[in-house]
Amino acid sequence: MHKLVDLAVVGTGDMGQRHLEAIAEAPTTQAIAVVDIDPAGARAANDWDVPYYAAIEPMLDEIKPDGVIVATPNASHVPIALLCVQSDIPVLVEKPISDTLDAALALAVASETAKVPVLVGHHRRHSPIIQRAREVVQSGELGDVTTVSATWTAYKPTNYFETAWRRESGGGPILINLIHDIDCLRFIVGDIAAVQSMTSHERRGFEVEDTAAVLLRFHDGALATIMLSDSVAAPWSWELTSGERTSYDFPQTGQDCYFIGGSKASLAVPSLQTWRYEEAPNWWNPLSKASLAVEEADPIGRQITHFSDVIQGYTEPMITARDAARTLEATLAIIESAATSREVRMRV
Repeated sequence: MHKLVDLAVVGTGDMGQRHLEAIAEAPTTQAIAVVDIDPAGARAANDWDVPYYAAIEPMLDEIKPDGVIVATPNASHVPIALLCVQSDIPVLVEKPISDTLDAALALAVASETAKVPVLVGHHRRHSPIIQRAREVVQSGELGDVTTVSATWTAYKPTNYFETAWRRESGGGPILINLIHDIDCLRFIVGDIAAVQSMTSHERRGFEVEDTAAVLLRFHDGALATIMLSDSVAAPWSWELTSGERTSYDFPQTGQDCYFIGGSKASLAVPSLQTWRYEEAPNWWNPLSKASLAVEEADPIGRQITHFSDVIQGYTEPMITARDAARTLEATLAIIESAATSREVRMRV
C-alpha cells in the first residue's frame, strides 16, 4: 500500500517551482521543506507553507525527508546529492546530472556502493509519447533503424541573455536544451558510440554557441543528424511540437522534431505517425500512413510519482546516475568535437 512520501526541494527556480507544483498535485507525495541560499527560497517556503532552510545540512540534521529533489545550478548537483546519499536518502537530481563527467561518475559510484537510489530529471522519459516511440523502435516494428533526423530550433528573446552565464561557455543551447534531445534519442534508439559536430556563435556574437550541427553514430550502426539553434524563428522544438510546456500562449504546432527511419517502416515524433510500404519495401511501391494513439500526461507529474515508487521500493529508477552520465558524456562530446574538429568516441 502506498504511503504519503515526504519530499524536500533544494532550489526554487523555475524547475524547483515545477517540482513543488507536481508534489502538491500527486496523491502520494507532500513537500515538507524548501532549501535555497537565495532569499527567494523563503518566499517559496511561505507560499507552500513548509519550513525554509538556507542550506541543506541543517535541513538534513533537523528533518529526514523520504527523498530530496535537487534543482540548483549544475555545479552544485553532485555535492548536494552526495550529502543525501551519505544520509541514506534517495535523491532526484535535475539535468544535467553534473557539469563534468568525472563528477557524474563519482555520484554513480556512490549511489551504487551505498545502494541509495539517485534518479536524474530527464523528465521526457516519462512522456507517454517518448515511451510509445521507444516501444515501437525497441519492438522491431520499424525493422533496422538506419537514420534519425532531429531538430531543436527556436528563438530566445534578448532579455533571456541578461543573465550573464547564459552568454558564457556552458550556458548555451547544447547543455541547456539539446541534452534533453540527446537523452530522448538514447532512450528511444540506443546508446551513442561517437559524435562529430560544428558550432557557431555568429548570430548573437556571444562566447557561447547559438547554433550547432551534429552527427551521431549509434552502437547498432544507425546515424543521426541534429540541427540546433536558439536564433531561429521556427516551430521545430520538442516543447512546441509536443505541447509539453503549458506556459506557452498557443497550442502545439502540429509539427514533428524527430524522424526515425527503419528498414520496415519510419516514425515521426511527437505525432507518432508511421509510414510503411503496403507491399514489400521498394521505392516504386505505395506508402501508407497511420497514427499511433497515446494518452496525455504531464511528464513532470509522472516523474514525481515514479520517484515516490522508487523510494518505497516498488520499482527501479528509469534513469540512474550512471545512465545520465552517458547522456552527459555524449552532450559534452558535441562541445569537444566542435572545438577540436574531430570525431569523439564515447568511453562510458
